[in-house]
Amino acid sequence: MFSNNKTANAVRIALAFGAASTAAFTSTAVSAQEQTEEAKDKVERIEVTGSRIKRTDIETASPVQITSAEDIKLSGFTKIEDLMNSLPQIEASETSFQANGASGNATLDLRGLGAQRTLVLVNGRRLQPGGIYNAGAADVNQIPSALVERVEVLTGGGSATYGADAVAGVVNFVMKKDFEGMELTLGGSGYQHDNDNKYIQGLMDKRKFTYPTGSSGIDGKTGNIDLTMGGSLGSKGHVTAYATWRQVDELRQEARDYSACALNNAGTACGGSGNAVVPNFYFYPVVNGATDYDKEQFWTLNSSSQFIPSVGNIYNYAPINHFMRPDERYTLGAFANYEISEYVRPYLEVSFMNDRTVAQIAESGTFYAEEYHLDINNPLFSDAQRGQFRTAFGNDVKTVAAYIGKRNTEGGPRQSDLEHTSFRVVTGTEGIINDTWSYDLSFQHGVTTSGVAYLNDFFGPRIAQALSAEGADPCTGSCIPYQVFKYQGITGAQASNLTGTAVMKGVTSETILNGFASGELGFTLPSHSMPVAAVIGVEHRENKFERTADEVFAKGLLLGQGGQTPSIEGGYTVKEVFGELSIPLVEEVGIFKDVTLGLGGRYSDYSTSGSEPTYKAELDWTPIDDWKIRASYNRAVRAPNVGELFAPQTNGLWGGTDGCSGATPKYSAAQCALTGVTAAQYGKISASPAGQYNGVFGGNPDLKPEVADTMSFGIVGQPLDNLNLSIDYWDIQLDEVIGNVSAQLTVDQCATTGAAAFCNNIKRAPTGSLWLGNAGFVQATNINLASRHWRGIDVSSNYEQEVFGGKLTVKMIGSINMKKEYESLPGNDSATYDCSGNVSIDCFAQPKWRHTLSASYTTGDWWSATAKWRYYGQVDYEGTTDQLIPDGISAQSYLDLVGSFDLNDHVSLLAGVNNVLDKEPPMVGLTLSTNANTVSGYYDTLGRYLHASVTVRF
Repeated sequence: MFSNNKTANAVRIALAFGAASTAAFTSTAVSAQEQTEEAKDKVERIEVTGSRIKRTDIETASPVQITSAEDIKLSGFTKIEDLMNSLPQIEASETSFQANGASGNATLDLRGLGAQRTLVLVNGRRLQPGGIYNAGAADVNQIPSALVERVEVLTGGGSATYGADAVAGVVNFVMKKDFEGMELTLGGSGYQHDNDNKYIQGLMDKRKFTYPTGSSGIDGKTGNIDLTMGGSLGSKGHVTAYATWRQVDELRQEARDYSACALNNAGTACGGSGNAVVPNFYFYPVVNGATDYDKEQFWTLNSSSQFIPSVGNIYNYAPINHFMRPDERYTLGAFANYEISEYVRPYLEVSFMNDRTVAQIAESGTFYAEEYHLDINNPLFSDAQRGQFRTAFGNDVKTVAAYIGKRNTEGGPRQSDLEHTSFRVVTGTEGIINDTWSYDLSFQHGVTTSGVAYLNDFFGPRIAQALSAEGADPCTGSCIPYQVFKYQGITGAQASNLTGTAVMKGVTSETILNGFASGELGFTLPSHSMPVAAVIGVEHRENKFERTADEVFAKGLLLGQGGQTPSIEGGYTVKEVFGELSIPLVEEVGIFKDVTLGLGGRYSDYSTSGSEPTYKAELDWTPIDDWKIRASYNRAVRAPNVGELFAPQTNGLWGGTDGCSGATPKYSAAQCALTGVTAAQYGKISASPAGQYNGVFGGNPDLKPEVADTMSFGIVGQPLDNLNLSIDYWDIQLDEVIGNVSAQLTVDQCATTGAAAFCNNIKRAPTGSLWLGNAGFVQATNINLASRHWRGIDVSSNYEQEVFGGKLTVKMIGSINMKKEYESLPGNDSATYDCSGNVSIDCFAQPKWRHTLSASYTTGDWWSATAKWRYYGQVDYEGTTDQLIPDGISAQSYLDLVGSFDLNDHVSLLAGVNNVLDKEPPMVGLTLSTNANTVSGYYDTLGRYLHASVTVRF
């Protein structure tokens, strides 16, 4: 439809160049004479993330960072989340490096504001949320990396253009839709590490634990096959189709020395779980039906099955846990378009994905989950043990209460078998209305079905029966007595008889009707020659989420689940009208060579929370040739998703520390009294060896939408002929935040301030504990919190130079995080904290400065080479517990090398090594670790990453 011209070619070059800051390739870099010549012809316009108004350049008033297909290919990653997490603006969210609590999804977290606040698009349209544990964020497993033409990241609010959820920004995957021919890529990758961490090896030597040494060989292998086909439908249309397969091998924590034992909270010793191979017991006498917790005995067994004080009897659960989950994924899809006439050009997008992964964690256990009342004449006790009870509790004792910590090593590890199937179809038509206006009408439907089978976990009701506990059914028939009070008395048959399986299925769907028209209004301002452009549109969106849990999940009958996982059913609809204006204000007046104002607005009516407006204003100013100043303001909203609204309130676990536990508590007796600790209990409350405590979590149907104000100010320019750069300051103020006051913050703030807003949410068990049994917990259900305030600067630059007959290209992307402030409750300054450059129980390890710097050299003939430096700045530690990092996490640098070779016109080869120097991830203690003693999935987690692929074109 549009003529091919220099500006259009410049846009394509810029996109291939992989940077949104390529000022040299935008129309601002074209001479006045050339602009005059081009004005005679129609100019090719493209739609860039952040606006539906099509432009002649990629430099929008809102900063957009572009990652090209070449960047994706050179990274060697087949998991798109691994590639995206390497960008400085993105924090690691759900990845394949999670096992305990894994959802099976892969999500993106822009700015660290939460994956639910990052809107993911495919070709400018929403990617539906999906996952049995995830009702709000999109699963990017659906994105085949081989089909991505480029990724556009809008690092600012986008709700006025795209609707809710674009609080932190937008990630738009632009797919290849005009592929010609056939291309087959076969790839393989794996990890290699030299196990020589003397620090943790010394800790394991003290505990007589085993660990790997020397080279790991190639492990954690991945294989992939990507097939792409495309061709024209005469001169009227085009079809591109693809099919991909990927398989990832499992890798357990036993494969690396730095993860082969679970560190304690301080990081100074190999810790572990009090649910040990040889069981631990908390015993109390029961007097007149009441448990006397003041006479607590903490015992284990010796080889003669006698009770002895338990000292250091913990289980190293780390080795059997997955470090990286096994995974198998298939994707299929097609993109088609056809021109019936210039007025009607229908299009179709279809995609399918099936993904199955298994998350394995250490064996189940009794987990001190229930208090069992046992008659001392119970046949499971020996006469010697009965004598010990009478000595400890008095000759009149008839019943003892017991909390049992026994790891089911006889029965094998727990596994969560997760499967997701996603289907998405987009169909519609576009075309011209007249010489200056065009339209786009579309229907979109996406469905994700998911299921989980949780295997080999202890089934709670059977434990009491097998112990012949008071109130339980008699242990008869198929019941096998649980010989937990006999040293090594448990057989495989006993263990398997006590395990159960829980099953859950879920369906997430999103249906969207969208229509908009864009064009020129037919008039100009007196001060500018270009006409005012506009977009006007409507959208109807319906989201549904249904999760059906069996009785085992719903009632939390598996002891290793940490609580209940109930069924959920709910949904909402939203009706919207939106519009945009692009108003050219001034041109060729002194330093106002070109000034354009952009305005946008959207009015949304939610069936659950009512109406909410969003709007934006943007200014694009060219003061001199090759330089641009841009500023934008966005009002963004995020309505609560189905899970946040309708999830029942249930028990669960949170990781951290109880500052009122242990023989020498962190807080004073007076402070702990504020949290519910009695004077008699102070200094006698046991700490959880696994750093896990009880909480109550869940939804709230009265939630209101979040509201965010996003501002940015930047400059884009070309200071040298071969150098282009952009610098953008951004500020995000988020109010009415949907979330919960973290359980850790609740305990700490109650102890230090005594504020009822915190203390009323703490309920201690009769023992004073927050983890033994289920009676003690911290309430942490969803509410609209106070605010969050983020601020920073993004920097991007590109340099190109002819060197030795070839071309050297240097690119840098960096981000300065200046502020990352959480205000948990309005007006409570003591509960406000800043995570910028800090790591703590409440703060993700976000450095103040992070960048990637790459240098590529190509001869323009048959080979090219690229080196990349990925840098994470130092992170300070906010706390006193973790002695492994008293001064924080030091700066981390990684070097990646890759070479690409065109063997002939049909065959090319790519090979590379990421983290060439085999740098280990920084180690942290238990409460700061996301998995395997580190911040997994963020820092390079497994050592060197070797990858290679061969591509054949037909």
